[in-house]
Amino acid sequence: MALVAPFLCPAAPKRGIVSIVVRLKISTRQIDSVIIVDCYGHLVFGEETTLLREQVKGLLPTSPHIVLNLRDLTFMDSSGMGALIELFTSAQKSGGCVKLANMSKHIRDALTITKLILVFEVFPDEHAAVASFRP
Repeated sequence: MALVAPFLCPAAPKRGIVSIVVRLKISTRQIDSVIIVDCYGHLVFGEETTLLREQVKGLLPTSPHIVLNLRDLTFMDSSGMGALIELFTSAQKSGGCVKLANMSKHIRDALTITKLILVFEVFPDEHAAVASFRP
């Protein structure tokens, strides 16, 4: 399942201001009892964070083991980081866990600077993250 949320972002070329549509695309799939949430694009304030929160929170009652595959996430602002923390605590409350996989250097650096990297279990790829849920 793929969901897309539009986001208008002003860009300032040499003359005038142009609006560029930036999108967050989310798709989900399952490996064993773990749901992989693939994120593409920007996770920023607005529809993007709302979309991710609603999608993942909707999965938690039936599949509390979630891996966020961030391989194709190209940008995340503080609201995106807040959404990740909110999903982490929601998963804990439902007896599950949200783990992160495939982070780019840019996303990893942002989470390291804010010390949020210490909150999450982080894996180099989704297969290692899925394996970590096995007994």
